Amino acid sequence: MAKKRRKLNKDFEKKIYSSKKNVELVLAKIYDIDDEDIQKEYMSAFNCVVYLYDELKEDYDQKGFSDNSEKLLTNYKNAYNLFESEFEI
Repeated sequence: MAKKRRKLNKDFEKKIYSSKKNVELVLAKIYDIDDEDIQKEYMSAFNCVVYLYDELKEDYDQKGFSDNSEKLLTNYKNAYNLFESEFEI
């Protein structure tokens, strides 16, 4: 049986790419923090955002654009916005 082709969406791919750049930027800023305790606190709080980004990316890579894609993107954005509001970076 032939494998089902995954549905692609260029606009969604741009959002994923932008999300990746945001995650990389925040991680770079966290790694630049000199105080080890503060760095650990920020990293611990940001791990949820990284996890949700990874889940979003993996879902798109495996299944393509689906009904679940927008939900995963919204979950990631909400977590990212919450992190930004609670932590000054």
